[in-house]
Amino acid sequence: MMKKQECVAMLLAGGEGSRLRPLTKYMAKPAVHFGAKYRMIDFALSNCRNSGIGTVGVLTQYKPAVLHAHIGSGDAWQVEGGNSSHNGSSGISILERQAGAPNAYKGTADAIYQNLAYLQEHNPKYVLILSGDHIYNMDYRTMLEHHQATGADATISVMPVKWEETSRFGIVSADEQHRITAFAEKPFKAASNLASMGIYVFNWEFLKSRLEQDADNPASSHDFGHDIIPGLLAEGAHVSAYPFEGYWKDVGTIESLWESHMDLLGYYPRLQLNQEAWPVWTAKRELPKSEVALDARVNNAEIGEGVSIYGNVSHSVLFDGVRVGEHSRVLNSVIMPGVQIGRHALILNAIIGEGSIIKDGAIVGKPGNPGVTVVGERSVIGRHYPASIPAQLTGTRLNFV
Repeated sequence: MMKKQECVAMLLAGGEGSRLRPLTKYMAKPAVHFGAKYRMIDFALSNCRNSGIGTVGVLTQYKPAVLHAHIGSGDAWQVEGGNSSHNGSSGISILERQAGAPNAYKGTADAIYQNLAYLQEHNPKYVLILSGDHIYNMDYRTMLEHHQATGADATISVMPVKWEETSRFGIVSADEQHRITAFAEKPFKAASNLASMGIYVFNWEFLKSRLEQDADNPASSHDFGHDIIPGLLAEGAHVSAYPFEGYWKDVGTIESLWESHMDLLGYYPRLQLNQEAWPVWTAKRELPKSEVALDARVNNAEIGEGVSIYGNVSHSVLFDGVRVGEHSRVLNSVIMPGVQIGRHALILNAIIGEGSIIKDGAIVGKPGNPGVTVVGERSVIGRHYPASIPAQLTGTRLNFV
């Protein structure tokens, strides 16, 4: 057994992401691209690194190959002085199960239960449980300090959401001392709009005993939101709410993924990446510099590496290796890596999956339609011409990342 550690993080990264299809056809939800050069999982891993948490177990299950290749040895998120791991020197361990196998994870709580031996090996004082598909920057040390100060058995990070969105979340009620008095998982009619962010801190021995009890309960679905948290409140355990005030987005749908990308744009964006004090780390890439032709127009955009722009781009995010052909227009859209856009094409309010080809004169999205159009990975969209092209774009804000 290793020397007792302050905190070990367990990162749940096996989600199928059915509401993000077709983008999750070939990969787990945490592997989906975000922000011109990142993947979703980079945010939780970077938060761990920036918070000084050097031991992280990444629990994978659904179509994990892309995610495993991205994480690799985990060096990109290595905490200086971090502990050695099972599969690399960074302190990041991949804890895999195969979907459909007899020992597949049955729920979020079961996933942690099946890895109690991993936790016991590291013997932490606290266990931090995270989701790999949320977009946010958070110093977990502050949450740990809150947990310690309240003397809680468990702490849940919470923040207010719009009332019309409460049915998507676990909803908590808490008193003035932040002690949680009630919890409802995705209620039809919510008693409050304070939502669980799916981020938990547990005292290790307390968590272990409750997971063992849950595993022996045949009526349980072995899920933190449906079973563990309600059970703790029923037994009178001290569960505290940690109020988080920064940007946080559960990008579980096509619409929320598009919205979060749009939050990156503007002169005062709601979501800021590459902050010097809190960088987002990702796997190393080797690509040429991006280029913008002299007669191209780019306004209010985030641009990855190896991008070539010969047309007009406005209020959009372009990932690595994207090419926009002459006289083409890209507006309010997210263009994933390697997409090739021909000449005289129009892309409006859309997400274009990785490696897709948009041929000359093609139209993706409809002017006046507020919905988001999504094109799956490696798709080919043919000619639809003549295109209804909006007026000439102007402006200069361009971010290379």
